[in-house]
Amino acid sequence: MTRWVALLPTEAAEAYGTAATVPGVSVSTAGPDLPGGLSGTGATWDLTSDRSPAEIAAVAGLPEPLDTVALVPVRSRTAALSGPRVKRTLLLAVRPGTPDGLVALLERDLLAMPGHIPTIRSWALSHVDQALTPSRWTHVWEQEYADVEGLTGEYLGHPYHWTCVDRWFDGEVPGAGIVEPRPAHVFRWSDGPVLTSG
Repeated sequence: MTRWVALLPTEAAEAYGTAATVPGVSVSTAGPDLPGGLSGTGATWDLTSDRSPAEIAAVAGLPEPLDTVALVPVRSRTAALSGPRVKRTLLLAVRPGTPDGLVALLERDLLAMPGHIPTIRSWALSHVDQALTPSRWTHVWEQEYADVEGLTGEYLGHPYHWTCVDRWFDGEVPGAGIVEPRPAHVFRWSDGPVLTSG
């Protein structure tokens, strides 16, 4: 089984709910992106399947996703949270030629965030599987929150975010600005868990 993230047009989000019934799918949840995101396409589809999102969409009679990445887990944690939650996805691209040591430091700082920001519940950091889904994206950083304010307030406004993580996204910081401009930062409501240990 592979976990995938796909970006969809807004009007497709509800229809993709039918994909959960396709053989080979263990998790399928989609929803329209909430206001305040960046570089999304309108909706996000999270899928765990032994078939690609394009294959699942074809079987279910749905349009092909606009952008798809297959995920290779780096590290994750599942936290108990009942009921609806906000699922946030950040797709980012590290600049070509960046030394491995700097990439490891970026990953270290991302993975340290849950220890500083208590509103982060479940989370996962992944590399993009370039063999399955050749992509401009290199990493996917995902979290779940009890509400929107946990992301837009506590997470985005936290001192750890601004002092330790944001520098990797700022091309004017010497030796640190290794992330390409315009990552995709999208978030949506989900009725239940998206990031699971299974």
